[in-house]
Amino acid sequence: MSTWASPLLGDVATFVRGINFKPPDIVDLGTSDSVACMRTKNVQEKLDLSDVWAVPKKFVKRNDQILHHGDVLVSSANSWNLVGKCCWIPELPWSASFGGFVSVLRANSEKVEPRYLYRWFSSDRVQNIVRSFGRQTTNISNLDINRCLEMTFPLPPIAQQKRIAAILDQAEELRSLRRQALGELDAIAQSIFLEMFGDPLTNPKHMVSTIRPFAEASSGKSSKKVLSSEPTEIPIYGGNGINGWAVQPLYFEPVLVFGRVGQQCGKTYVTDRPVWVTDNAIAVKIINKQKLHLTYLLYVFSMTHISETVKHLDLPFINQQMILDFSIPIAPLSLQQEFARRVEAIEQLKATHRESLAHLNALFASLQHRAFRGEL
Repeated sequence: MSTWASPLLGDVATFVRGINFKPPDIVDLGTSDSVACMRTKNVQEKLDLSDVWAVPKKFVKRNDQILHHGDVLVSSANSWNLVGKCCWIPELPWSASFGGFVSVLRANSEKVEPRYLYRWFSSDRVQNIVRSFGRQTTNISNLDINRCLEMTFPLPPIAQQKRIAAILDQAEELRSLRRQALGELDAIAQSIFLEMFGDPLTNPKHMVSTIRPFAEASSGKSSKKVLSSEPTEIPIYGGNGINGWAVQPLYFEPVLVFGRVGQQCGKTYVTDRPVWVTDNAIAVKIINKQKLHLTYLLYVFSMTHISETVKHLDLPFINQQMILDFSIPIAPLSLQQEFARRVEAIEQLKATHRESLAHLNALFASLQHRAFRGEL
């Protein structure tokens, strides 16, 4: 790497700030005289086009606020752990701009290969540095564009930039295929459920009942006194999955855990060990195992989309009574157990894929580390 040039990022790329508009200005995608408008929600591992806003073209004040193929869309105002998150802009089916909570990192293509710039900026090391630059307000961290532009940028010759980007792209494709396989296994489990039990929302094949006679629900309490950094202790579940470890468990067997507030409201997890549950989550424990199986209950809630139901509330929130009063079809226990056995076989396959993905993740991290040190 000693023979590489080391300019500042600002010497080879620029940041472009997004457009400003108000919520009433939003129109449907495809509206006459409008442009698509990307926002933080669209910044995922790949650009997410499943939910795209549009705004009138008049809000685009400059030509550089139109997205180009090869731009890097960056979350510039977000929670601390997400500021700086970025994705590549592919060819888009319509003209698009971007809102005020995101920015665009745009390469000077005469000096740097855009794909190489993306791979460098999205690397774990650079993402950690960019996040540390964030200027924290009450609830939001803001990207410090000036400090980002002052970062030293490793700049090999263009041909080497393209080779490095291609290697990292190939490694990422392997990871993507493994993640896709995991998603397909989840879809198989849902298909098996529909085949055995029908759609629980529209065509229940069995008696419908609330889960109150078969389960109990409760929330824990947060207490910093019980937290521990030791991973051998009991995991602690909050509203966003496992977020710590506890010295004392609240439950001594697997349970179904629901997020109960905010964006995680209604999201479900099945635990495979004793857990501690905070006041931001609800644990559901089966008390009549002759009528209800935990795996079956998980998929019933998943297939009935309780999280979709609650997210439309002004303040997404669920409590224990809402969970217990939720009506579901109660299939014969023998069918529930057969479904659970099939799911267990799928879970074993998923475990193999997860192990392979972990190895691919380690390989990708190693390649990233070596790539920008001139060791590939």
